[in-house]
Amino acid sequence: MKRGEIWYFDKPGPENTQACLELLEKGVNEGYRHLVVASTTGDSGAQAARRLAGRNVNLVVVGHCVGFKGPNIDEFLDEHYQEITRLGGKVLKATILTHSLDTAIADQFKGSAPTLLIANTLRRLGQGLKVCCEIVMEAVDAGLIPEGEEVVAAAGTARGWDTVSIIKSAASKRFLNLAVLEIWAKPRG
Repeated sequence: MKRGEIWYFDKPGPENTQACLELLEKGVNEGYRHLVVASTTGDSGAQAARRLAGRNVNLVVVGHCVGFKGPNIDEFLDEHYQEITRLGGKVLKATILTHSLDTAIADQFKGSAPTLLIANTLRRLGQGLKVCCEIVMEAVDAGLIPEGEEVVAAAGTARGWDTVSIIKSAASKRFLNLAVLEIWAKPRG
């Protein structure tokens, strides 16, 4: 049996990012070597890269795909991209697995689709946990982390981080093999 501690934040949001950074560092200290974090502009990802520099970890920072907010719009700031990669991290700008094509079709035809059902089901546990699951699969799909490994993942609600979890990685093609093993932090609100 393993006993652990879960940090419950009073509300979601970026004010929890520093505490989540502490938990990422805790994960590294416990021997986890693969870390996957969400970062829309790259700011949170750059904070993680600075904090974990020289720690011999595989840090993957996952941002939105170019065009998510509109045609040709890249939300990930080049200054953060440069800093993350200079410090040894990897940046992945990926299509959100539970969003893109199904959302476009559902919007057009006023219906739903399996990936939207999955996204809304995962949101019952929190937006950040949904994103943790997505970014781990995206990183596996891109070949940036191995499949079947225990990975520390951090994400949040809109901006910053408010969720940290341990996820057994799987490719999106094998979504049903993905497992949330532990939740280290999440908002209550």
